Amino acid sequence: QVQLVESGGTLVQAGGFLRLSCVVSGLNVYHNNLGWFRQAPGKERERVSCFSAGDGSIEYADSVKGRFTISRDFSLTTMYLQMNSLKPEDTAVYSCAAHIGLGCPTTLMDHWGQGTQVTVSS
Repeated sequence: QVQLVESGGTLVQAGGFLRLSCVVSGLNVYHNNLGWFRQAPGKERERVSCFSAGDGSIEYADSVKGRFTISRDFSLTTMYLQMNSLKPEDTAVYSCAAHIGLGCPTTLMDHWGQGTQVTVSS
């Protein structure tokens, strides 16, 4: 059974930082691309970052470049999202997801976590 479990979301002040975690089980981490996504109330889901298993490449949304960093632990079963210099517009439910194929297509991800709420106060 595939499971992705996020944690680390909380309320933080603007300018602060958070680290989200996503524990992955039940799938081959060498063959799955892993991504972080977020969805704010009334807005479409947005891809924040994607780690491609095939070539190890990493992509970031323009809105988070230079502030957010995606990483994985040695076992590759835990993925992190380090979020620095947080802004109120970063407020959203953050989810991790897995996909076998090309990249991290928002509407085609194969498996999703339940999400964790990040709220940035001004």
